[in-house]
Amino acid sequence: MLADSDTRWKWGALTAYRIQSDIRLDGYLLRGRATPTVRQLDEVGARADTLREIRGVDFLELMKDTARYDAVVLACVGGAVQAMLHGLAHAWRGAARRPVVVTGYVGVVYEKLADGLLLRHGADVVLANSRHDADRFRAVYEGVGADGGSVVECALPFLGGAPYDPVLGDRPYTVVFAAQPSVPDRREDRTYLLRRAAEHARRHPDREVLVKLRSKPGEHTTHIEELPYQKLAARLPGGLPPNCRLAYGNMGEVLDRTDLLVTVSSTAALESLHRGVPTAVLTDLGIREVLGNHHFLGSGCLASWDELDAGHRPEPDPDWLARQGVAPGAEYSTAFDAARARVTALRAAGLPPLTPYYTPRTAPGYLPGILARYGLDPKGAPLPGQTAETAEPGGLRRLARDTVRDAARGAYRHGVQRIAPAIRRWGQL
Repeated sequence: MLADSDTRWKWGALTAYRIQSDIRLDGYLLRGRATPTVRQLDEVGARADTLREIRGVDFLELMKDTARYDAVVLACVGGAVQAMLHGLAHAWRGAARRPVVVTGYVGVVYEKLADGLLLRHGADVVLANSRHDADRFRAVYEGVGADGGSVVECALPFLGGAPYDPVLGDRPYTVVFAAQPSVPDRREDRTYLLRRAAEHARRHPDREVLVKLRSKPGEHTTHIEELPYQKLAARLPGGLPPNCRLAYGNMGEVLDRTDLLVTVSSTAALESLHRGVPTAVLTDLGIREVLGNHHFLGSGCLASWDELDAGHRPEPDPDWLARQGVAPGAEYSTAFDAARARVTALRAAGLPPLTPYYTPRTAPGYLPGILARYGLDPKGAPLPGQTAETAEPGGLRRLARDTVRDAARGAYRHGVQRIAPAIRRWGQL
């Protein structure tokens, strides 16, 4: 399994185990800006038998041994998936046997639907997390004349946990605001959401309000976070009240003690709804595609902080939940049956070469740039100077490499979190 961020690692590893539980899972982390830290991997809780950070060209070199694996899960951003598909097609050229290639999405698909899907076309199995997504995915592929037979309906692999129990016992009523790294992206909007969470805690001193964060300053997730809530909280007038605090940890464990989940559009809302936890998708900043909360139209979950302050508890629409693959109940236990059957059938068949929709002929002005970003030429072969290094360096060489890499990452994150926002502010003067 190849992943390029903490959330995609979680999706990829758990998807592999949902498809086949009794497996050996080798995990590879694609080296890049969002490569997760050890803490992040521990937090998501998905385990692999082996773990290695790797460049794309090195991964492709390993995959030349077609007997090494039965299936390969690509849990990456669309461009990386497309590059690996072309690289694998080149690496497996002429092979009598090859692994089944599986890919998909880590959560709600609310933007770049056509772009992301066409970048994933060419995989043997493209997983859709709901009936709603499966219909959309097939329509996109068929709309460009591409084969939509690879689309298989399943569900998010990390749903589950104990159903919501409204009996509080010894703990206070707990409201969790599930923050997102890049939604919203304006300082004013993020400060507003944090302030409203703090105000909710002040209005309800008998409640505990948790601001659930995905990463600590300096860490990256699937999306770049230029304005961490930790820094905004430190500058919030009056600070956070005693019953409002920042929280980390596995989302499933946080949901074990949640009585109301509040978010703009986080995938955590789907986890929460699956468990029957009251869930509110905020409308305070509008219902807009750029925020992703338009995905929840018809869900019954749209609400504002004012309504929540007044005691409103959203009631989800059962039909909407069923279409989105998050309805509570026994159906989830069979959600991966179709994917398991498809992978099993493909393993037994003689698989044809991988044939992505994008080629130098269909997208000559787009594809070469994507492939070059991952060290590949338009045919999927490593570019000059991108010689694979499959052996792990040792001793001083490894120390020097890791030191340089850590310094480069630190410089990059400093640029993203400090310098880039400052330049944008100067441009607005």
